[in-house]
Amino acid sequence: MKVAVVIPTRKGSQRVPSKNTKPFVDTTLLDLKIEVLKKVHSVVDIIVNSDCEESFKIAKKHNVKIHKRDPYFASSEVTTNEHWSHLADVTDADIIMLGQTTSPLIKPVTYELALSKFMDNLAVGYDSLNTVSLIKEFLWLNGEPLNYKQDKFPRSQDLPDVLALNFGITIIKREVMLEKGNAVGYKPYFMKLDKYEATDIDDPFDFLFAEHLYKNVIDKTQLGVLK
Repeated sequence: MKVAVVIPTRKGSQRVPSKNTKPFVDTTLLDLKIEVLKKVHSVVDIIVNSDCEESFKIAKKHNVKIHKRDPYFASSEVTTNEHWSHLADVTDADIIMLGQTTSPLIKPVTYELALSKFMDNLAVGYDSLNTVSLIKEFLWLNGEPLNYKQDKFPRSQDLPDVLALNFGITIIKREVMLEKGNAVGYKPYFMKLDKYEATDIDDPFDFLFAEHLYKNVIDKTQLGVLK
């Protein structure tokens, strides 16, 4: 089976302008993601799917493939489901792995493990692997608790194991992604990430926090990008 890694970026990022190509400590999020993925032995094709010329320059510097995205599919008007279907439609592969720049602290060994688990579970009917974070928090919706009863207030460790998709690693059969318009298959296999690797950049605070972890906490030899 042909596996392709797609790194989606766009120039119209709203919450963190130019987040993929702006300085991130001694690199950029896109540079870092490509460098990490090139250390994953199972990966052959890396494709930067974007409408951003700066992203293309970085991709060419690292000698990885590019796909110039149609303006509509890089706009704020496109739905998430349309975005996923489009990525599948324009990617020549049997299996697609999404390499999100917004998850900058995932190690090559974790990508290797995810690919191995996906291939093992493909044989028993799973069609996607999606990384998740374990949530042990007191959740409310519409004025009511979601995961506990107020008259039997539990300890946090006794709350049910709620899993939250973090989209750090997504691996899915291309035909399923195209048909379903989703990065989660009909029968997903969930793989937990630790809190460091599950770090996700969604806003300026997240960007600064991820920079702090990358600069002061993370062992860069494990990322394979020690300068």
